[in-house]
Amino acid sequence: MQRIPRLLAILVLLFMSVTASTLLAQDRASGPTPNTVSVGADGKYEAEPDTAVVQFNISVQEDTQQAAYARASRAADQVRQLLRTNGLDPKQAQVGMFSVQPVYDYKTAKRKLVGYRVDTNISIKVKDFSKIGPITQGLGEMDAAGNQSLSYTLDDIDAAKIKAVEDALHRAHEIANAVAGASGRSLGDLSFVSVDTFEQPRPRPMMMASPMAMKAADSVAAPTEDFGAQKITVTAHVNALYNLK
Repeated sequence: MQRIPRLLAILVLLFMSVTASTLLAQDRASGPTPNTVSVGADGKYEAEPDTAVVQFNISVQEDTQQAAYARASRAADQVRQLLRTNGLDPKQAQVGMFSVQPVYDYKTAKRKLVGYRVDTNISIKVKDFSKIGPITQGLGEMDAAGNQSLSYTLDDIDAAKIKAVEDALHRAHEIANAVAGASGRSLGDLSFVSVDTFEQPRPRPMMMASPMAMKAADSVAAPTEDFGAQKITVTAHVNALYNLK
């Protein structure tokens, strides 16, 4: 009966010995490689945005659900016509939310139904920035459209990522070359590199003026006129391993 515990103890010791040997081998394998230099560097590229995103709401309230729906439909027709006038296909616009809700008056103990509200969020991407002014102005003249916002983005992000990686790798090569020179060696070939790219958070949307304010300032330049769009910054980080001569 005593042989079983002894055998178990021997097996445990054997397992611990094998595990320790494996960990030691892994430690040696993950150690620094002789005659190499490992460097990390960051790079970035600032790209001009290629797309403007115009977002707005259609919001109406009427006494009955049918009347509210009909008024919202007329406002949507106005939006479609505005887009066509500016050379845009209405199908390019995207609806993010559509709701029809009853509106109650809570001033008394018993709530009273006073009407129905129709709300919808619409966004459209514009490639030709010269169309932004006419579109936002046209929306500002509609009493059912509001909460306009304008933001810029970069759809062709891959080209900017490549530029950022090139900048990071160039910096890594300069650092490695400086290390090699300071140690009396010369830099050899690139042996290994890993790459990570990051996109700067999108600029916060710029809220446009309310319809009434825009009507009162028809002769005044738009708030965004003559200003450039905020650039999109893409960053990259590389870890590079160079051989030393």
